[in-house]
Amino acid sequence: MLKEVHAMKEAEVRAGEALQRLLEKIPILQIEEIEAEGMSGDLGPDLTARLRVDGRQHLLICGFKPNGQPRYARTALLELDNYIAQRAPGATPIFIAPYISPTVRQLCEEKGVGYLDLEGNARITFGGVFIERMVSDKPVAEQRELKSLFRPKSAQVLRVLLREPGRAWRVTELSEISGVSLGHVSNVRTGLIDREWACASDDGLVLSEPDALLDAWRDSYTAPLGERLRFYTPLHGSALEDAARRAMQSEGSPGRAVFASFSAAQWLAPYGRTSTHYFFSDENGLQKLQAALKLAPTSKGENVVVIVPKDAGLLTDTTEPAPGAVCTSLIQTYLDLSIAGERGAEAAGYLRQERLTWPK
Repeated sequence: MLKEVHAMKEAEVRAGEALQRLLEKIPILQIEEIEAEGMSGDLGPDLTARLRVDGRQHLLICGFKPNGQPRYARTALLELDNYIAQRAPGATPIFIAPYISPTVRQLCEEKGVGYLDLEGNARITFGGVFIERMVSDKPVAEQRELKSLFRPKSAQVLRVLLREPGRAWRVTELSEISGVSLGHVSNVRTGLIDREWACASDDGLVLSEPDALLDAWRDSYTAPLGERLRFYTPLHGSALEDAARRAMQSEGSPGRAVFASFSAAQWLAPYGRTSTHYFFSDENGLQKLQAALKLAPTSKGENVVVIVPKDAGLLTDTTEPAPGAVCTSLIQTYLDLSIAGERGAEAAGYLRQERLTWPK
């Protein structure tokens, strides 16, 4: 507990120093005092700044949170509003956090609250002073935290949620259906609630902003880890598709293979054909495809690409729009298309427009 207190004090000191550095750059502004109130957890401010501009005094009331996610930001903004209304009418509210995302910046602007984060992003206006500074890069900690939300185990939970975004889920239900531990599901739940992509109801967890979640996943997405194999097949058109479907349907033998990327999109939301066909498979599924499609390895001129992913969940999270035409799920197909160049981005946009819309 003492460590937490010390960490909080240190963070508040850094917040005060960041505010001072920012204000010192304004020639017409004189800083009379920046004071740490030491009232974290109470309704009082964490920092107050007394300033003078053209002979007129101004008071900044600052609320600091060690986490700048929307869930905590809303609390800080409410506390600032209540304090200023009751104790300091006319003061300028400022929200300070280690990092403030574009979503929270917009929220602050809508509420008429200035903001400053320890990465250098800031927007503060008062008494003829306008300060705005944007830093393009996300901090490493924020990137790491976001990526952890989209790693394979977490992604299994997200796929379940996105299949039925209007449904309320208990943690135990999500754990059972996704095959992920209760502890990991709880971490995902916290991450979603903190970002206000989901909310907790009496019935369980409900996705409140599936589009925002999918946007963030797309922006953080990288190709699945695994072996990428290039082949040439003499088959074309319907002959190739029929042979692939027969391989996918073969029962009684081990192995899984599915249409992926552009090839999955042809079944889910046709946008434009490509000369290359894409599949995900396990090792046994690869053997089935090699036999059915008469695949020959090649270093160039390939017309079939097979990825053997390390994440086995990609081969079970599937959809079958036609008998035997087993495809990666709508979400996975969208993500894979989104990183497949300009044509892929266009196909991803079309797939999302046609198949991935949710009521507001």
